[in-house]
Amino acid sequence: MTETVRWIEENIPDQSKELALVTGANSGLGYEVSRGLALKGATVVMACRSLKKGEEAAAKIRDENPSGEVRLMQLDLADLESVKQFVETFRSEYSHLDVLLNNAGVMATPYGTTEDGFELHFGINHLGHFALTGQLLDLLEHTSGSRIVTVSSYTHWFGWINFGDLNGEKFYYKWLAYFQSKLANLLFAYELRRKLSQHGKETISVAAHPGYAATNLQQHSALYSKVMNPIFAQSQEMGALPILYAATRPEIKGGEYIGPDGFLGQRGYPHKARSSKRSHNKETAERLWKVSEELTGVEYSF
Repeated sequence: MTETVRWIEENIPDQSKELALVTGANSGLGYEVSRGLALKGATVVMACRSLKKGEEAAAKIRDENPSGEVRLMQLDLADLESVKQFVETFRSEYSHLDVLLNNAGVMATPYGTTEDGFELHFGINHLGHFALTGQLLDLLEHTSGSRIVTVSSYTHWFGWINFGDLNGEKFYYKWLAYFQSKLANLLFAYELRRKLSQHGKETISVAAHPGYAATNLQQHSALYSKVMNPIFAQSQEMGALPILYAATRPEIKGGEYIGPDGFLGQRGYPHKARSSKRSHNKETAERLWKVSEELTGVEYSF
């Protein structure tokens, strides 16, 4: 890769012909990614659980007079029926998709379940995006140069997939649940890349992580939001750069993991990052894929 040092938002290439879908777009990284793409000319569909918060975010972007357009659609990744309805609405308005950004997520929440009975981290961060991507895959495959960006975290290094207790019913600790979901994001992104390649598809799958960025994602952890963030965290604008890099750089081929270039990948400018040995375990990835299809009822057809 080239030009990975001090790559900034102004370096985003022209996006005037691109249609991008960003989940969790009303705040944090999703908002910054939506804003950055719209300012460069993209049509951005902001997929948000709360239409009120989504419209407020869209209005802020419009106030910056972007050369692109922002649209708002409702999507609740904690409800597979909502995912299905979103896809139907999206398909009724668009026949292609250039960039899918699987960004939305929760972090370190108290124990809870989705509408379908899945533990929140696993259900929203992984299964919701798995279902969404699978139901939009044909639109992506039929769009030249399309890509899927899945947002993980450097904390995936601490995660493992507990197939015997995916929903945390036997034991639950909020951070382990989060780490597991972020490892699942990477296993999914890499396995999706392998399957697309094996079937000769042009669409690419790439992963990214924001480092340690101060966003509303840490709202459930007083230690992070009140103590550590002001001292150690970089801004959400900086945290969004690796995601924007993964979404727009023409030399991205698929299978990369883009993150900050600073100490332990927590701060800095986009570059190609390393991920854990567990994230590259093909047997775990294949097993997770099969389990995800069974749980969501979404079978991928390449």
